[in-house]
Amino acid sequence: MPDCIVAGLDGSKESLAAADWAAREARRRGLPLRLVHAWEGLTATGTAPDLPELAVPRRWAHQVLREAADAVVQRYPEVRLTCEQAGSVPAEAMREAAENAEVLVLGSRGLGGVAGVLVGSVALATVAHARRPVVLVRAGETAEDERLPASGEQQMPDTPYREVLLALDPDSACDAPLSFAFDAAVRRRAPLHVLHVWNPPAGYGDLPATAYALGIDSEAEARARRAVAAVLHPWRDKLPEQPVIETVTMGRAANSVPAAAHRAGLVVVGRRTRHSAVGAHIGPVTHAVIHHVRCPVAVVPHD
Repeated sequence: MPDCIVAGLDGSKESLAAADWAAREARRRGLPLRLVHAWEGLTATGTAPDLPELAVPRRWAHQVLREAADAVVQRYPEVRLTCEQAGSVPAEAMREAAENAEVLVLGSRGLGGVAGVLVGSVALATVAHARRPVVLVRAGETAEDERLPASGEQQMPDTPYREVLLALDPDSACDAPLSFAFDAAVRRRAPLHVLHVWNPPAGYGDLPATAYALGIDSEAEARARRAVAAVLHPWRDKLPEQPVIETVTMGRAANSVPAAAHRAGLVVVGRRTRHSAVGAHIGPVTHAVIHHVRCPVAVVPHD
């Protein structure tokens, strides 16, 4: 059974930010943190490299892990920490690490910038195939970014957290993304903002926006609101003290979800589990969120 938070490292600024976020999440959940760095050129622990030219890369690989571990110990001494140097292909190592993790945390650069190994194709492949939640973190993300702007000169430990934003599709709603989002909001004592973006029925695509404003498609919107309310009803009963904000709007989710994320400290999106071993199947909405949202993004797989 998963019993730790895992952060994947590659030496990039993004992965160092991911390790810091993972340490904070481990502290919130009261779980140990495991740092994993993978490079297929590593030999067995305690043995010399087979080729002299591998000596420098191997020292660099150990340095990546050591420096990240030192930073975590210094900032979060209460978090139980272990480190793993994996001598395998990074994509395989990350998928294996996710199997025994409550959450796998990786760096993400979104669009543009220079990427390390884990913030490009490896991260996307891991998100597409991992059977556990994967959180993607941008470079420069800090503990202060999780909280609302302070009213005074600096934030205090009790400064409220930013909202958790959940992108919800009632037609494919599943307990896994809902559970992750509610749990994240409860642990942070933050509002949960549930956003559903609905599309107009077939044949309405050419009508001007003013037609919707006049109520031509009011019944479709009412159905969407009822569907969202029905999905959230058992969760509201289970957690009556948790603030939940419901937003139902017409448009394209790939545009609307990133636009709504500017108030969030964490965005949660679901990913339908694919059984194909080929390709990175993450869906257009998840793809847009990963590439355009600045705050950490949790991708939660579901059947």
